Amino acid sequence: MVGARAVRAASESDSPRRLYDRIGEFLVNQRLDPDPGNYAFAYHLLANPEGPLARAVHALTDGGVRLTQRDIETLGCDLRPAQNGKGAKEKADGLVAQTQMQVEGFQDMVTAIRAETEDFGRDLAASAEAISRSTDAGGAIAIDEVARITAAMIERVHSTEAQLARATCEASELREKLEEARDNARRDPLTDLPNRRALEEAYAAQAASGTQICVAVCDVDHFKSVNDRFGHAVGDRVLKAIAEALGQTCAGHLVARYGGEEFAVLFTGVDLRTARDILDTARVTVATKRYRLRESDAPLGEITFSAGIAPAAAGEGLSTVFHRADRLLYAAKTAGRNCLHIG
Repeated sequence: MVGARAVRAASESDSPRRLYDRIGEFLVNQRLDPDPGNYAFAYHLLANPEGPLARAVHALTDGGVRLTQRDIETLGCDLRPAQNGKGAKEKADGLVAQTQMQVEGFQDMVTAIRAETEDFGRDLAASAEAISRSTDAGGAIAIDEVARITAAMIERVHSTEAQLARATCEASELREKLEEARDNARRDPLTDLPNRRALEEAYAAQAASGTQICVAVCDVDHFKSVNDRFGHAVGDRVLKAIAEALGQTCAGHLVARYGGEEFAVLFTGVDLRTARDILDTARVTVATKRYRLRESDAPLGEITFSAGIAPAAAGEGLSTVFHRADRLLYAAKTAGRNCLHIG
């Protein structure tokens, strides 16, 4: 809960020096790069510890989860400086503020509908009283007065129906935006695979159900040399190609981009050897493909990955299983790469 603690602590003192220190602590704790965009994000977060952005960060980081760069982008606070050097207009509230405004607008609409309903009740009572007075006075009903009150009630009914329709539309749009934000927060933008947060949630759900679980950690061999020789654009295409191969071969199991050139596979309902066979098929698929540069059709060279696979014991957390699989991955790298180790 490092993010939540930092936001709460920010309200303890508003001195510029203390705020500056807390911004640095926040970036270090969240393992965020100290670039201008992240500094701006941290400033808006900590300078307004009771705002919608702070509440969203508290919800995301509660339980010890760290923010990712994708989380910041989803919150609408990727505040990069403009090319002209004067700085871009900062959108600290982002999607959180939009959602908050929609919720508040929906609440206002419900309040207005409630008031209309109360007015309707008063008019109905007035109509009944008018009928009663006219009858008591001489038996003749004041038709004009009853018609006026009835017309006013009908108009209010139509107005209320229109407001309810708008409220329903607002609620539907809000639900779609929240679903989109929830999905974006759990998806890697480059490969479109689930990200680390999605892996953690899926593991927790499968572990709670008692399903047999194996965790694989995969790492692209010599990936740095690919970036160094051909550039990051080519490196990104390599990552997307490997993501596609893993996703197709391991269909039915969760494939996630864990970070950088590292992928993870959550195998469920299969034993260790079956998981190994499935992943080895993906390894062979990647290793036998002949990659070429899109621009010149020149060969890119061999692309491979190494992996470690570990089964999860009952009650074991993801971090423990992942650490074992990661050590097996390191052993595979040491053994010459382009191979799998199981444990």
